[in-house]
Amino acid sequence: QVQLVESGGGLVQAGGSLRLSCAASGSIFSINAMGWYRQAPGKQRELVAAITSGGSTKYADSVKGRFTISRDNAKNTVYLQMNSLKPEDTAVYYCNAEFIVPAPYRYLEVWGQGTLVTVSS
Repeated sequence: QVQLVESGGGLVQAGGSLRLSCAASGSIFSINAMGWYRQAPGKQRELVAAITSGGSTKYADSVKGRFTISRDNAKNTVYLQMNSLKPEDTAVYYCNAEFIVPAPYRYLEVWGQGTLVTVSS
């Protein structure tokens, strides 16, 4: 079984920073893309940032220049550094990853449980 565990959410004032972490564990052969999504109350879940196994990144226009995604392949962990936070960044943030798992080898997409980020004005 493979799981993703997020940490680092919380309450911060506008203009502040938070760093989210997401660690993968379980029977893993390799990890392809990893990413962060968010879902605000009454809105659809949206992609915030993603990173490939080779380190290529993409960001939502709303977070470009403020958020940075990175990963530590040795630790099977992805990070999201969030700076200059705005009240509109308030949401539950979810980690997502595509794995190749063994026995039998196959692709597996997994979601984390979510971590709440609240930005006060």
